Amino acid sequence: MPGEPARSPEGQKQMSLFPELKIGNLIAKIPIIQGGMGVGVSLSGLASAVAKEGGIGVIAGAMIGMCEKDISSNYREANIRALKREIRKAREKTTGIIGVNIMVALNNFSDLVTTSIKEKVDIIFSGAGLPLDLPKYLHEGAQTKLVPIVSSGRAAKIICKKWLAKFNYLPDAFVVEGPKAGGHLGYKPEDIDAPECSLENTVPEVVQAVQPFESDNKKIPIIAAGGIFDGSDILKFLNMGAAGVQMGTRFVATHECDADIAFKEAMVNAEEKDLIIIKSPVGMPGRAINNAFLEDVKKGIRKPFTCPFHCIKTCDHTKSPYCIALALVNAKKGLLKHGFAFAGANAPRVKEIVSVHDLFETLKEEFRAAITRTSLRVAVA
Repeated sequence: MPGEPARSPEGQKQMSLFPELKIGNLIAKIPIIQGGMGVGVSLSGLASAVAKEGGIGVIAGAMIGMCEKDISSNYREANIRALKREIRKAREKTTGIIGVNIMVALNNFSDLVTTSIKEKVDIIFSGAGLPLDLPKYLHEGAQTKLVPIVSSGRAAKIICKKWLAKFNYLPDAFVVEGPKAGGHLGYKPEDIDAPECSLENTVPEVVQAVQPFESDNKKIPIIAAGGIFDGSDILKFLNMGAAGVQMGTRFVATHECDADIAFKEAMVNAEEKDLIIIKSPVGMPGRAINNAFLEDVKKGIRKPFTCPFHCIKTCDHTKSPYCIALALVNAKKGLLKHGFAFAGANAPRVKEIVSVHDLFETLKEEFRAAITRTSLRVAVA
């Protein structure tokens, strides 16, 4: 909002060529957002480590109360309690920028949004549907930024128009997620490999779509996501008009990631042939690492379950071959015989588990090298 004091995360000891990412009065020294990965893959541990490095750390809200003893009998309160705890734990570890990812498709969407705003989280990222009513949860004096996740310029334009007309509010940024992302994808199966749906095509489209809504007092930065792997990718999308990038898969293979070591090793050991597109019980395609659990599903073997959660609006549990929530909870806990890991298209390029700090240092070096190569090409030309 105009007139707000700027707030920066913890200072960086080492100089970086990265430009800052500004979302309203929030200033990230490194223009990297860590994707919100559920269930339980990115909680306070990973999010705070990323924020400490100058990026934006994100807690995944989906089924965040999975380890609460009363999750089955008291689903709503268990998730609210767990979300409060994770936000507060992250705040204890860092003064950096912390966000929460909340899917529109969640049945407890309003609970998670209201709780995040009450806890003064810096940013809410919201996708898996268009968050057309998200600004209604803001109360007077709330500083939480609202960032929808979209996969087209058309979706971005619809949200801008609806928010402006109904709430006199514009998105504080957009995350544009391409078809190379891990997890649930906002595309029809036949569009996942279509060139016109590539992130390279979509980012400039969204940049152009939001420009008419911008003014001197309101900038709407665009964040590129889905298939961003190294420093050269970051430079490429910054040069295409993005203000920053969102990365998920590469942060899974970090010591601070909140998933079990078996989950991380599944990512490190994944080969190209292991990545498949699944039809998720929630009605969307998703990219995952194939394993025995998913092979059984393909064979038509049902995984018996009861559904105490009813967590996703679009999931018909009476027809689902398995419970997506339980499968992802099991995977996060390392019980991959009873679940599976979502992963981005570049998962096979992940070769080792490192610290978040070392990953940021690597990305800085890759970015610096990419700038040097670009400069040399320009000089030669």
